[in-house]
Amino acid sequence: MSSESTLFSHRWLPALLVTPLMLLIVLFFYVPIFQAFYWSFFLERPFGGGSEFVGWGNFARVLSDPEFWKAGWRTIIFMVTASVLAVLVPLILAVAADRKIRLSLPARNVLVWPKGVAGASIGVVFAFIFNPFVGILAPLNGVFPGIWAPGIDGTDAFITLIAAHVWGGIPFNFVILLAGLQSIPRTMHQAAAMDGAGPWRRIFDVQMPLIMPQLFLTLVLEFTESVTSAFALIDTITDGGPGGATTLLVYKIYMDGFSGYDLSGASTQTAILMVFVILLTAAQFLFLGRRVNYER
Repeated sequence: MSSESTLFSHRWLPALLVTPLMLLIVLFFYVPIFQAFYWSFFLERPFGGGSEFVGWGNFARVLSDPEFWKAGWRTIIFMVTASVLAVLVPLILAVAADRKIRLSLPARNVLVWPKGVAGASIGVVFAFIFNPFVGILAPLNGVFPGIWAPGIDGTDAFITLIAAHVWGGIPFNFVILLAGLQSIPRTMHQAAAMDGAGPWRRIFDVQMPLIMPQLFLTLVLEFTESVTSAFALIDTITDGGPGGATTLLVYKIYMDGFSGYDLSGASTQTAILMVFVILLTAAQFLFLGRRVNYER
């Protein structure tokens, strides 16, 4: 088949095909971002009626709020802990599936299923699974009363959020990492085995270095995704409680904007969060991306 068969017959056809998607991206991503940055420099009335330019006043107000820093600190803890586990767990599962252990083939299909479940649905399910009275840890409470109480213990509620996020992140990361592992030539495994390298040595000396591009991709995506995807889990599992222990920055923005009607404050926090995500991604590419070797 010649390469010309892959060309479009009309030069504007590719643009027309991507136009609906571009419109959605502009309407639901770029326009809200522009609006948030614009409102962060104005004092917006919640029910219309005009606005007042305040410059950097909103930023000074937000940055002097101790609740903002508490929510930001919780966001960083959640981002690091949940993202690392959301890559480590699929990596272990991908290595096991790549070795073709018993039931690995049906396990691949089962592990992909959570990708089709919405974040809010995951939150509802995990709220039931980790319920202290009827969940999987209920027998533990029967032996040690009160040892697991996510409704009143902030640490337990935070662990529930992390577990739900990790479970929801398994499918995509598992597929990416498994594809990277299966693209490694078997001759490299055979050569390492002939040199006396055992299974564990082959994992760390052969497989891990060769799937660094896939690991880097999943880490970057997870760190970015964890900042925003936690909203649905918080809204359905904890509502930010108990005592604000699970109020991450993305949920605080929602509460300030839609419950407190502080549109300017919520927009300012959105702008700060957006800048933080951009700087975090740039730092990952700067310090980690240059250490990734894309050639085999």
